[in-house]
Amino acid sequence: MFLSVFDLFKVGIGPSSSHTVGPMIAARRFLLSLEEAGLFPHIDKIHIDVYGSLALTGMGHGTDIALLLGLMGHAPDVIDPDIIEDVVAQARMAGKINLLGKATISFDGSTDMPFRMEALLPHHTNGLGFQAFDQKGDLLSRDNYYSVGGGFVVSEAEMGKNTPDQEQHPVPYPFDSGDELLELCEQNNLSVAELMRANETVLISGQELDAGMDVIWQAMESCIDRGCHQRGILPGGLNVERRAAQHYEDLCKSQERQLCDPAVILDWINLWALAVNEENAAGSRVVTAPTNGAAGIIPAVLRYFDRFYNRQGKDGIRDFLLTATAIGSLYKKNASISGAEVGCQGEVGVACSMAAGALTAVMGGTVEQVENAAEIGMEHNLGLTCDPVGGLVQVPCIERNAMGAVKAIDASRLALRGDGKHMVSLDKVIETMRQTGEDMKVTYKETSQGGLAVNVVAC
Repeated sequence: MFLSVFDLFKVGIGPSSSHTVGPMIAARRFLLSLEEAGLFPHIDKIHIDVYGSLALTGMGHGTDIALLLGLMGHAPDVIDPDIIEDVVAQARMAGKINLLGKATISFDGSTDMPFRMEALLPHHTNGLGFQAFDQKGDLLSRDNYYSVGGGFVVSEAEMGKNTPDQEQHPVPYPFDSGDELLELCEQNNLSVAELMRANETVLISGQELDAGMDVIWQAMESCIDRGCHQRGILPGGLNVERRAAQHYEDLCKSQERQLCDPAVILDWINLWALAVNEENAAGSRVVTAPTNGAAGIIPAVLRYFDRFYNRQGKDGIRDFLLTATAIGSLYKKNASISGAEVGCQGEVGVACSMAAGALTAVMGGTVEQVENAAEIGMEHNLGLTCDPVGGLVQVPCIERNAMGAVKAIDASRLALRGDGKHMVSLDKVIETMRQTGEDMKVTYKETSQGGLAVNVVAC
């Protein structure tokens, strides 16, 4: 199964790729499937059961809002975040929703969208059960969807299978493990980015690939810049105050003094990561990298590279994103990028690993050093729990991105000082992360039932 750069990096909205972006996509997909089957004109009632982690932390993550928006036909990559509050408020006040913008039905979230916190669907904790009924109350259709992390959504029938597109378009350099990736690069004298480009351009032209990656980078840059200028209290009730704007102002005012502080670059890296994740927490436009909860790490590390080391212009940015995609795809295929499934090691840990390997590549590292950096980035995030206070992607998530960005840069520097030889392979650390996630108590996997979520007063 080949995963594209556009699979792992998706432009969407905050605060969560699994709890916000995924449910919005799932709701829209369910209705589109009914429309394709010719059943759409007969819909009189929609019922959605929300399960597991989606139910436990869904209110803080905006899952209920996302489902309403998806039923209305909105998609996370194009919706204007500024209209969401008014659109949802109007629908709730009227007790009605306009399905796909084509047909209006009654909808009461309290009865038509129950959050079943103690129940689970069979394949993943982020489960959604959709049902559609006609005017007589007869069932028209039903299906289960799973939001499996990073904005990826699969139906009950698709669970565990490749999509048709992935099966119909074989790529020249398929790989399912880090060892296979290393071997292919060595045999064909290719960098990771070159190998990924060859695979991507089987599906789209080189010009389309570059243009798409430029859009991703611009979205990341814009998110950092917005976050550096926004002030106020983040929504959700924790009364968490935005810090990035003040940090930015302080850094801009003290540039002369910073010349005497060799560690000041850490302040800027922290700022860029904080800015993105404050924007994410506010429900603004972000890029999954590979998830929303970890969306600040790769943009911060990429800006660090671009500001201080990039001599290749856009090609350096593109090679970074392609290399990061190759690494992230290994976690997606062989473990998970879902905090609800394996804890935050699957989000911040994976993003740190992706950023470390990608930075090493564009800094001139060998393929072996790239693999080593990616391994280091994850090895020291193993066991990282997902315990959001109040079910919100704020504490400890925002600061955790800043720490992850700095850790990724350190991992890259360690790898570049070595020769690529190391004891623990990337494949071994990915398998260890998967096993650790399986062993982790469910209370530490995006349920807000353990850790900081219960030891910190949420209000």
